[in-house]
Amino acid sequence: MSKTEARLSLLRDKMDSAGVELVALGPGPHMQWLLGYHPHPDERPCLLCISQSGAAMLMPSLNADGARDNTSLPFFNWADADGPDNAFQALLQDLSASNASSVVLDETMRADFAALVQDTLPNAKRQFTATTIGALRMCKDDDEYQALKANALSADNAMQAGWAAMKPGMTELEVAEIVRASFTAQGAKPLFNIIGAAGNGAFPHHHTGNTALNTGDAVVMDIGGGMRGYSSDITRMAVLGAPPEGYREIHNIVERAVQAAMHAANPGVKAKAVDAAARTVITEAGYGEFFMHRLGHGLGIEIHEQPYLTSVSETVLQEGMVFSIEPGIYLPGRFGLRLEDIVILRSNGPEVLSELPRSLTIIG
Repeated sequence: MSKTEARLSLLRDKMDSAGVELVALGPGPHMQWLLGYHPHPDERPCLLCISQSGAAMLMPSLNADGARDNTSLPFFNWADADGPDNAFQALLQDLSASNASSVVLDETMRADFAALVQDTLPNAKRQFTATTIGALRMCKDDDEYQALKANALSADNAMQAGWAAMKPGMTELEVAEIVRASFTAQGAKPLFNIIGAAGNGAFPHHHTGNTALNTGDAVVMDIGGGMRGYSSDITRMAVLGAPPEGYREIHNIVERAVQAAMHAANPGVKAKAVDAAARTVITEAGYGEFFMHRLGHGLGIEIHEQPYLTSVSETVLQEGMVFSIEPGIYLPGRFGLRLEDIVILRSNGPEVLSELPRSLTIIG
């Protein structure tokens, strides 16, 4: 059985338990997870549809020949001159889903693609993917783990390349370019970077810019690259010279929050309990108001995906889930401090994918 066939079988089991008769996916991460491929997304409706009796694709004729090399699923082609309606109705009939009463829509696809499904099945109860393919994607298999581990190690290298080059007078953008070059040299695609020096680090999603680094600056470095269809995401801190006043204390508090979350994260525990474990450490230290974001997010094909570790998340953690643990304290006008690791949940707790210590890194 191919990986696609195995994943379709798992999806149909989820559909059955959720009472779903049809899943409709657009070109994007859900389709990528099922097929190992998705067509180029453009304005022409393209859908992968799955029912209990089969799976097929609504395919623009213009793209059909190129797509055929990547999947053997049946195509229901449509031409620009005709539009997709008749082809989509034929697809539903072929999948015994013309009267589907419950349909899952891909929340990442274009609104007009979703409208085509809803207009064709006006009486179907609609939900999104959380209980079906979204639930399956949260738990990674060994191939996914190996890809994520390789990505984590490439991010470790890129982080260290940034540290090796950093010096007073460099700009945030120049540091970011060193990081990007390291990813590229390792065969990874640079995906994002947040380089936040001094007060800029107090903005969790600071836009890396032309700010020059100075002696005494604490620098947030949140970076990620992608290869083999998966991503990395890591945050570490660097300090140029002597740390700012109070920095060591804050670093210790955030590290204790990471450790509390690691200890709390176990199969069967709700995500909100892990968030609470980290948040309690920071709050009891007197900095609760300065930790203003969720504890973490899932990582895989997408940089942000389920599960989300928030203060209200009822998601029950399961073995194989991959997510970030990234508490932070952000002091306006002074500095921000975030420590982030990606973990995969094992039966006895989290396994950290990075091999780069979270300890204080002093440069110069």
